[in-house]
Amino acid sequence: MIATGKITEVRKILEAARLEGQTVGFVPTMGALHEGHRSLIRRARAASGFVVVSIFVNPTQFGANEDLSAYPRTFADDCEACADEGADLVFHPDVDEMYPKGAKTTVRVSALSEPMEGKFRPGHLDGVALVCAKLFAIVGPCTAYFGSKDAQQLRVVEQMVRDLALPVEIVGCPTVRDADGLALSSRNSYLDPEDRERSLSLSRALRRIQELVREGERDTSKLLAAGLAILSSAGLDAPGGMSGESPDSIDYLEVVDPTTLEAVDRVERSVLVCGAVRVGTTRLIDNVTIDL
Repeated sequence: MIATGKITEVRKILEAARLEGQTVGFVPTMGALHEGHRSLIRRARAASGFVVVSIFVNPTQFGANEDLSAYPRTFADDCEACADEGADLVFHPDVDEMYPKGAKTTVRVSALSEPMEGKFRPGHLDGVALVCAKLFAIVGPCTAYFGSKDAQQLRVVEQMVRDLALPVEIVGCPTVRDADGLALSSRNSYLDPEDRERSLSLSRALRRIQELVREGERDTSKLLAAGLAILSSAGLDAPGGMSGESPDSIDYLEVVDPTTLEAVDRVERSVLVCGAVRVGTTRLIDNVTIDL
């Protein structure tokens, strides 16, 4: 396995791979790799002749008061994981390589970036769109694999690729969970045992909404009330509640159209149920798709 932080080297290596007739599978990450990331690399390995994994903690997707400096960086372990899963190349640029001095370009996918995460993390999805656009420009034609846990991010990237006619196929892969139901995340390492137990209320709320739809409930207000009750019973403050009274709070719980991300009043077709909560110092997101 090759590791490099230089854009020119990545392009040279991939040009040689393509000349040999190899297709390219790409897994963009911010490092701190866990089983969810490994599953994406395995998916790419099974379908591609040459597999690239990027490891870059992207500063443009962090807000002023977010955890950029504290975000876990485990490069040696990450490289070992990539090698174990059969990756051919790890691209690990520094910030100056990705964003040279004087860079002025931004990327924004309007409408899709505004609800949910857009309300609570202004600019976050613009940063995601920018770094993905740049990574795709560096890697070139490929199939890129993303986890479905970040459903809004996945939808934003899909739309960007379509709108800009990029030679990239986006593949969304199933969320990987621990045995207790918690969606895997690099930020899970921040949770102490008590925080982790409270965090489980999010996946439980999503599953309860899923169960109610299967039982025939279609009124979104009733579905959300049931989910919010589970979150509240775990000690999380309701959305719009007394900000600052508790470190444990609900940012949002919404039922949305999976294509437009617009909230729906009734479940008459397939929907996406998305939630975000803050537990202690950690912010967690999760979602489930309900197919009718």
